Amino acid sequence: MKIICIGRNYVKHIEELANEKPQSPVVFLKPDSAILPRKNPFFMPPFSKDVQYEVEVLIKINKVGKHIAVKFADKYYDEIGLGIDFTARDIQAKCKEKGLPWEKAKAFDGSAVIGEFYPKEDFDLDHLKFQLYKNDELVQDGNTNAMLWKVDELISYVSQYFTLKKGDVIFTGTPAGVGKVVENDVLKGVLEGKEAFKIRVK
Repeated sequence: MKIICIGRNYVKHIEELANEKPQSPVVFLKPDSAILPRKNPFFMPPFSKDVQYEVEVLIKINKVGKHIAVKFADKYYDEIGLGIDFTARDIQAKCKEKGLPWEKAKAFDGSAVIGEFYPKEDFDLDHLKFQLYKNDELVQDGNTNAMLWKVDELISYVSQYFTLKKGDVIFTGTPAGVGKVVENDVLKGVLEGKEAFKIRVK
């Protein structure tokens, strides 16, 4: 499987990091070794002093597809979930400064939290509410109606470059409110009132 991530898909998040609004989706990958095993804590990597959370709606691909038209994209997934794209922001800043790839900042071991998946029929994907709580305090409050590119548009776009395979997961971007984590933080993701994941930072 592969993890396909979309950056800069919410305007307020673009603004909070003072990034330029993209003309097309920003795409990067994480290896399967980035997946944080279920029920495991997230261990702070020794190479970063500024690891930040980014809660995101996830899409699980259910069959092989390439050059998928937007109107057919909904046939390629039947489950959605919630996760975290952990980012070593200090490392990312150095990479961006030099025009280098972001993998060291985005694709390190344990950087992809993948929570529970649910049938997509249970939700309105164009108005999907999701939140991240840190130590029971609301820190990110998102709604997919604020996406620059909707789920089906992302699937279509990504499939022009990468063959999508069963089990692939797409991280669809994070809303505003990203922030730093420290040891003993507890992060909880909620998707339309359902607790999708809960992890401790060590």
